[in-house]
Amino acid sequence: MKNPTKKLLIRDIELGGNSPVRVQSMTNTDTRNIQTTINQINELQQAGCEIIRLAVPDTEAAHALSSIRKKTTAPLVADIHFDAKLALLSLEAGIDALRINPGNIGSSQKVNMVVDAAKEYHVPIRIGVNSGSVEKYLLKKYNGPTPQAMVESAFKHIDLLEKRNFEQIKISLKSSSVLTTINAYRLLAQKTDYPLHIGVTEAGTLIRGTVKSSIGLGILLYEGIGDTLRVSLTGQPKDEVLVAWEILRSLGLRQRGPEIISCPTCGRTEIDLVGLTREVEKHLQSVTEVFTVAVMGCVVNGPGEAKEADIGLAGGKGCGIVFRKGQVIKKIENQKEIIPEFLKELDSFIQERNKDYGPDQKPWLKDFKP
Repeated sequence: MKNPTKKLLIRDIELGGNSPVRVQSMTNTDTRNIQTTINQINELQQAGCEIIRLAVPDTEAAHALSSIRKKTTAPLVADIHFDAKLALLSLEAGIDALRINPGNIGSSQKVNMVVDAAKEYHVPIRIGVNSGSVEKYLLKKYNGPTPQAMVESAFKHIDLLEKRNFEQIKISLKSSSVLTTINAYRLLAQKTDYPLHIGVTEAGTLIRGTVKSSIGLGILLYEGIGDTLRVSLTGQPKDEVLVAWEILRSLGLRQRGPEIISCPTCGRTEIDLVGLTREVEKHLQSVTEVFTVAVMGCVVNGPGEAKEADIGLAGGKGCGIVFRKGQVIKKIENQKEIIPEFLKELDSFIQERNKDYGPDQKPWLKDFKP
């Protein structure tokens, strides 16, 4: 059961409380390049990203936010380091949330200015503590960037906002160590009811980063910790979103798009099962409907092994069979026609499925209502 936390609103997306765990990512484009950034924002949204963070390294990037804001409805977060002026410019540009550590942006007067502006624009602030940004005195006190040091650092920043009667706060504590991340969030969740943004920072490339994020975030989510999440990968931001959804799906927390199950290759496999599965994944990338597709490598055992799948394909030497719920409905005799014929069957299945529901009755869309 999800930990009870305060609710926040980032544009039209509710998070915290009983809201679903929200999927977040970050553009890796140069924010000053407006069209390239917009293109990536659109790609992220199509993949299911609900909150998108942008780096704001200088005034040119901050000014670009105004044009970006006009070209997208996506909830946007400005990522600010050390410069209160950039935070103020981002708020004026219409940004929906700030990621900033109030203790790092200068004098008390500058903190006052940022907080006052955030209140005026009704914009939440995410306090982001990374293991590499913990203050030196805390590193000395705790003998390194321990979970205790990270939590104390977070509360130092929280205190600066609460003293100014600002409580529209979200918190993150990230480390490249999975165990440090888990223990830091567990400790923080015991001490506050502010919404938590979870992630394993600098997790690595696609395979390594997916494994680390799945273990770290999976454990936290299973324990009810986390209101938003980001899978941090060295690569394309779109991949972060796809992995995030699979983590949520695996835990039964949210669903988006079809689940594709495929058997491991073995000595009985007589088709290009890997290539076939990739073709199916590619074809279904933009589909949001929830159902199960099986791609199996054995025409004898495939339908039985995947009998719970809504629709599936089992390939054998020179042929393929299409099945629904374990029952064979079609045999494809020509090997060259296996992929195109199955993709047609998939499209037909989706069309039939859509006819069974009205526009407000599709169960796979319920998670997207704020």
